[in-house]
Amino acid sequence: MNSIKLVSMLEQFFIEDIGEGDVTANTLFPDTMVGIMEIIAKEPGVFCGSDIILQGFRLIDQSIQVTLFSKDGERMESQQVLASIKGPVGKLLSGERVILNCIQRMSAIATKTAQLVTLLEGTGARVCDTRKTAPGLRMLDKYAVRMGGGFNHRFGLYDAVMLKDNHLAYVGSITEAVSQLRSRIGHTVKIEVEIETIDQLKEAVQAEADIIMFDNCQPHQIKDWLSLVPQHIVTEASGMITEDNIVSYGRTGINYISVGALTHSVKAIDISANIHI
Repeated sequence: MNSIKLVSMLEQFFIEDIGEGDVTANTLFPDTMVGIMEIIAKEPGVFCGSDIILQGFRLIDQSIQVTLFSKDGERMESQQVLASIKGPVGKLLSGERVILNCIQRMSAIATKTAQLVTLLEGTGARVCDTRKTAPGLRMLDKYAVRMGGGFNHRFGLYDAVMLKDNHLAYVGSITEAVSQLRSRIGHTVKIEVEIETIDQLKEAVQAEADIIMFDNCQPHQIKDWLSLVPQHIVTEASGMITEDNIVSYGRTGINYISVGALTHSVKAIDISANIHI
């Protein structure tokens, strides 16, 4: 994770929440009052967000001391103390909500990813994310996927080509679109083509796409069609994939399975903070 970018993000999060100052904490607690805050898991899962705790409280007050008891990607149990933070009580409380919001979401993504990775064990398929992340949180969301044992798809529109139906509707064909792109983009940029029919698959193979995504295809279709794809072309399944059917997709022989639900609809893990003065 880019630490420079993380600090910049956290600064904006704190500006949004604290504004001109924490009215409650600044009024009630003198700067000399020191306490210890414990961050506690209230349900089991996979922890993620150690840098959020370290960098976040450091931004709030350089004198705050953080002791971590869990590493990113490690299993956490209910009532487990994840971190202990010592410093001015008012400052600890001012930073609490933003930090908890981040680690609750990141831990939820890591936990969900780990569940799917476990389901796919032995199939050879890898779980990956999508661009369906919370705006402004993509770096954190995708980091959490990695900590859950998953893999990252492209980070944005800038680092890989993906030809979708709307692109193809304008250009006219997969062949023409891939040809135009090959003549204009750098040799390090991968080209992925989204297909839904066997004719589109054959055309994508003929056009020498780097990656072929089977979009909204059933497992039996993918299994049958994969025989048409040369080994050097990476394959991916996406669309309508859930915990209930992901194993069926994994058993088709597909290389990657991208799941938007890893990031677009996770329920935050319950993590709280208790302070002792």
